[in-house]
Amino acid sequence: MEASGTEEQKHVEKLMASDEAITFMSSIEPAELQRCMFSESLVVMSESSRDLGTFSVAVEFSHRAQQPCMLLHAQSQGVIDGSPCGTTVTAYISVELEVLEEDYHEYVELEGHNVDKKCHLVQRDGQMVISTVTTVGQEETEESVSYPMSVLRGLVTEGSSLLMMRLIALRQKLPKNMSFISLDQRLQTSHTTFNELGLKQLEVGGDVLEGIGVQRTVHCGEDTPAVWQCYLLDDGHLASRMQVGSPVTMKLVQLPPKTEKSLEKIPLAWEEDLQMVSEFSDRKEELKADHASYLRQHPEIRALLSDFLLSLLLRKPDNVFQFAREYFLPFAPRRFPE
Repeated sequence: MEASGTEEQKHVEKLMASDEAITFMSSIEPAELQRCMFSESLVVMSESSRDLGTFSVAVEFSHRAQQPCMLLHAQSQGVIDGSPCGTTVTAYISVELEVLEEDYHEYVELEGHNVDKKCHLVQRDGQMVISTVTTVGQEETEESVSYPMSVLRGLVTEGSSLLMMRLIALRQKLPKNMSFISLDQRLQTSHTTFNELGLKQLEVGGDVLEGIGVQRTVHCGEDTPAVWQCYLLDDGHLASRMQVGSPVTMKLVQLPPKTEKSLEKIPLAWEEDLQMVSEFSDRKEELKADHASYLRQHPEIRALLSDFLLSLLLRKPDNVFQFAREYFLPFAPRRFPE
């Protein structure tokens, strides 16, 4: 199914991310992304505080097609109303918070049949290609759609929204009118909005901490919107997460261990610093271009080295250094005895 046709184009033209959302995405600094690189785990609880499963999120620096990016992996699993269920999200996200590729997998094991849904998004030739496979019992349904990246400016997915939450928590403020582009269950474009819920006292591991509340609303056309309410600590860690109308809540029950500062020298992991990687790549390309230009201006260099290697391979001397000295001696400036 291609996203084309007059009706579809009208639908697309009406939906745009707000200026505030685009500005937020473009304002992210490398230092802020660095602070988002951590793993966390929450407990899935029922209304009676019974453990039902786990929810975990991990973000790390990575590369995709030689492009520096972030790799996010989130997973929830448990048993709700006697039915095993789970969700897995793996996303490659650029430093501008643009989704490069994402895999989403959701399953529920019901009595008599299972429900399994997989969704794959990937940027390809200026298009975002989305494909889904839904299996209910023995029946399998496949769908696919593609959109130009120009109409998905400001796209937020399940994966990138989790990273977005961390960034909002680090800034401890949320601009108004944060409306992004998203995709609904029918693979049509819709809106996802973020709204601040204010500050709240949260009990985590026996301590009372203050967290900022963020509500994410995924609009689904004429259907009822899906709403998630999250509270996050000022270091970006998720303290609680729940979907409005759901009987379960994900809670942080133990504070993550704090990294103790040491006076010892810390090795520089420059490969994980997006700014340093970018500067290194730019300098590398600059040097390659400069060297190539010099060789073009002096073709005698290639001829000289070629003759030396040919002579070296023909004579096969035991002392290569002595041979090289004697070979290049005629090219040295003439010296007169003192």
